[in-house]
Amino acid sequence: MKQRFSEEQIIAILQEAESAPTKAEVCRKHGISEWTYYRWREKYQGLNVSQLRKLKQLEEENGRLKKLVAEQALAQEALKEVLAKKGIR
Repeated sequence: MKQRFSEEQIIAILQEAESAPTKAEVCRKHGISEWTYYRWREKYQGLNVSQLRKLKQLEEENGRLKKLVAEQALAQEALKEVLAKKGIR
């Protein structure tokens, strides 16, 4: 699903809302519901763009490492099965 707003735009909208007289005014201006605003605020509160980029980079690295660990575990299981078939402990 393609998001209508990039994460950088979302952060900018949240920062704009902090200084706006009412949140509803900002929501109307950008065509979002207040529910969407509060959901975004819960997810991105306190982040700036550089922190968001760092977070995304860490999430990608974490995913890559999890994949490597899963592949290693699979290889170990295959090795154990081969050794068990040959009768080696």
